[in-house]
Amino acid sequence: MAAVYGVVLVMAAAAVVLCGGGGAYADPDMLQDICVADLTSAVKINGFPCKSNVTSDDFFSDVLAKAGPTNNSVGSLVTGANIQKIPGLNTLGVSLSRIDYAPGGLNPPHTHPRATEVVFVLEGELDVGFITTGNVLFSKSIKKGDVFAFPKGLVHFQKNNGNTNAAVISAFNSQLPGTQSIAATLFAANPAVPDNVLTKAFQIGTKEVEKIKSKFAPKK
Repeated sequence: MAAVYGVVLVMAAAAVVLCGGGGAYADPDMLQDICVADLTSAVKINGFPCKSNVTSDDFFSDVLAKAGPTNNSVGSLVTGANIQKIPGLNTLGVSLSRIDYAPGGLNPPHTHPRATEVVFVLEGELDVGFITTGNVLFSKSIKKGDVFAFPKGLVHFQKNNGNTNAAVISAFNSQLPGTQSIAATLFAANPAVPDNVLTKAFQIGTKEVEKIKSKFAPKK
């Protein structure tokens, strides 16, 4: 009986160690080799259900092969290679993007609520930075071959500071990192954020708020 009791105590101690001292954390990783996303499924879960008719194409995309057009108001374009383009990324927790910049182009201040981002400069030179929750700016000028990291959830930006085109590849530790552009989130929300909220937050008048909102209005 004593021997049995000793074995039970050892097993209980091992369980505490494996669970980090509290709570039951079992099977933290995926339980199958692949789970290719069924993007057409009506089933709603935190992610996407697996489909059965899997092919090699589910793990492939050439969406980042070519530079995207940057003839827009900010002079940049983000092209995502996430689960929406590569269904095989489902449950794998990684994705990429390509960002192209015209001379002087800006990827406006934004956040990724679900991922840390690392950029690798393909060409050109950029001024990049992120702001902490204590309103401290960490910024640097980066060039071809350089790498810079933006912590998860923090507001950050990239601006082409050169006279030629620039491009980066971004890596994320999420299959769908999500993006919230600060200006568009506040001034192009639907339904609209009340003017009195924006006037007080930015210490500007209603006319200025309406002017900014008009710049984000869909083109007719």
